[in-house]
Formats: sequence, C-alpha cells, structure tokens
Amino acid sequence: MPSLKEVRNKITSVGSTMQITSAMKMVSAAKLKRAQDAIVQMRPYANKLKEILENVSSSVDASENVYARNTGGKNVLLIAISSNRGLAGGFNANIIKKTWSLINNDFKGQNVFVVSIGKKANDAFRRTPYGIHGVHSKLGIHDDQFAHNVSKILDHLNYENSVAISEKVIETFLNKEFDKVVVIYNQFRNAAVQIPTEEQLLPVVSTNTETKKTSNTDYIFEPNQEYIVNELIPRSVKTQLYKALLDSFASEHGARMTAMHKATDNAKAMQRDLKIMYNKARQASITKEILEIVGGAEALKG
Repeated sequence: MPSLKEVRNKITSVGSTMQITSAMKMVSAAKLKRAQDAIVQMRPYANKLKEILENVSSSVDASENVYARNTGGKNVLLIAISSNRGLAGGFNANIIKKTWSLINNDFKGQNVFVVSIGKKANDAFRRTPYGIHGVHSKLGIHDDQFAHNVSKILDHLNYENSVAISEKVIETFLNKEFDKVVVIYNQFRNAAVQIPTEEQLLPVVSTNTETKKTSNTDYIFEPNQEYIVNELIPRSVKTQLYKALLDSFASEHGARMTAMHKATDNAKAMQRDLKIMYNKARQASITKEILEIVGGAEALKG
C-alpha cells in the first residue's frame, strides 16, 4: 500500500486535473451554444442553394458549364477539417480515419492531395505523400496571406476568412489542376453525436434522384441560364465550405464538452477511491502506532 504522502499527493493532483476539465467543459458549453445556433441557421440556406444549383446546372450543356465538367481525371483534392486543439474525444481521429479510408478505397490508384484545415489533421498528413506540401505550387500556399488565413480560420471563424480558401480551390479546379474536390468534416447532430462526412464540392453533380427526374423542366431565366450558373455556383461552393467549417466547429465543442464531462466524472470517482484508500492507510497507521504503544507498555509492566 502506498504511503500517506503519496496518496495525499495523488488526491491533490486529481483535484487539480478535475478543476481544469470542469473549466474546459464550461467553456465548450458556452461556445457550443453560439456554434449550434450558427449552423442551425446556416444549414437550410446552404442545402437549398445547393439543391437549386444542382437542378439548374444539370440542364445546362456540359460544355458550357465548367463547374460540372467530368473529365475522368485522376487528380483529387481532399480538404480535411479538424481542430487546432485536442482533448475532444474521437473528433480528430474520426476525420483522419475517414480521410485515410477515402485515400485507400474510394480514390485508390488516383493522385490524391490533402489540404488540412486544422493543426491536428495537418500533423497527421504533412509527412505523408498526400500531405499539404505536395500541393504547395497548386494552391499557392507559399502565399503568406493564404497561409495566414488557413492558420487563423479556426480561431477566427467567419465567412470572409473561409472565402480565401474556397477561391483558391475554385481557381485550381478551373485551371484543371484538380478534377475533383471533396471536403471531409464532422457533421453536427447534437453534443454527443458527430458524424464524419464527405461532401463533393466540385464538380457540381446532382445527388438527388428526384432532382434528376425534374432536371429537364424548362425555366425562364433572367439574365441567361449560363450567366446565373457561372455566378451562383462559386457562391454555392463558398457557402458549402463555410457550412462544413461551422458544422466542424460546433462538433468540436460538442465533442470536447462531452469528453470533459466524462473526464470530470472519472476524476471525481478516482478522487473518491483515493480518499477511501487514504483513510484506510491512515487507520492502518494509527492502529499500528496504538499497537506499538500498547506493546511497549506491556513490556514495561513485565
């Protein structure tokens, strides 16, 4: 059995850890409320805009819609959205696993590049053949302003900061440096549930069977249909990326709040067990001292 001092030090250490996890839980809970409100308000607009653009672009001649081209090329860009900080349960690990799954299965044999938004994903892929260094020339990441926007986007999340990335992505797609762009992020359901999701940003394709059935319907456009598609599709891509960032941001704080709640509960249980151990050790020490005193007194009598 450990000494009283060792147990007492452990109790103090667990208590300090519990204060930290409890404080982190409260901070994430406060941030989660704002992040949840933002994604709940953003999601219907982004989904509806995407649905409309898929419908309209499917009725435009493929040769005239550069955002819907299907060249069958093998250059794929994956945008993995993680967090800059850990202590969020499986939040970051799930994104990294999802990205590796796409590389090894869905896009096996293709030229895959990974751009990481978030330090954790960047740490996981920067030393691999798919890492961000492989697309320096393609995405202009040597550009100081762009690199600054990538690093600060999660700490200062707003639409203006995300546009810098989406514009670079659209530019590389139009220059035919990439044939497909897919974003991987955690979709927010609630504080306890985050779903790793992949979503194709470019080229724009219809994923709804009902949309495909009604895509031949004639509409009157003002100005012309091609102009509307070419103006709205970039805006839709920027909106979809921003929605993914908001989803990931809310998921991060939900996952961290849940993880810190469990850590606090575990710390309380550990502290309770250590106090029981401390009391047992203290009682054993007192009993031993009493026995020594009684034994010494008996020896003096004898």
